Amino acid sequence: MEKFVRETGIVAPLDRVDVDTDQIIPKQFLKRIERTGFGQFLFYDWMKDPNFELRQPAYQGASILVSGRNFGCGSSREHAPWALQDYGFKVVIAPSFGDIFFNNSFKNGMLPIVLPEETVNELLARAKERPGYKLTVDLEKQEIADEEGPVARFEVDPFRRHLLLNGLDDIGLTLEHEADITAYEQQRQPARLRGLTTAAA
Repeated sequence: MEKFVRETGIVAPLDRVDVDTDQIIPKQFLKRIERTGFGQFLFYDWMKDPNFELRQPAYQGASILVSGRNFGCGSSREHAPWALQDYGFKVVIAPSFGDIFFNNSFKNGMLPIVLPEETVNELLARAKERPGYKLTVDLEKQEIADEEGPVARFEVDPFRRHLLLNGLDDIGLTLEHEADITAYEQQRQPARLRGLTTAAA
């Protein structure tokens, strides 16, 4: 998993509440077994509308998505953060998230940030009024800023922050203890061999 330390990017506004995972990536596209290739199906039904926010030229290449409360609610499909990441998003900011989506985002190296609703509304307004509006999200400082200065601070669980800053998924976290695991396996091996010898006798 790639490290996440800091991201500066265009903000795409998605001024909708209760955006569920079936809207993020419809169920008919869940047949792939790879984690890549889902970006082309992101918000598939909404993308058919030429007026949909993400189809506007000003938001092309955006890496920060700002949306309404309860983003990522619905079914527990890990494909939702996969699709957002494959499209290019690295940060999603909202007043609240669906719990499973929130957890899956961290596990896949994407940063979900919870901010007060009034702050989110202000960011949505800026992104709409100033197409190409950029934010810098600094995970080390837990701070969001634009070209005019600090915009907001945010909190991230220290353990999750450690994982993102160091690019550690579940496997990477386990491999941090590789020396201890190897020592344990070497210690267990003679005991297993003694057990097999005794059984054979």
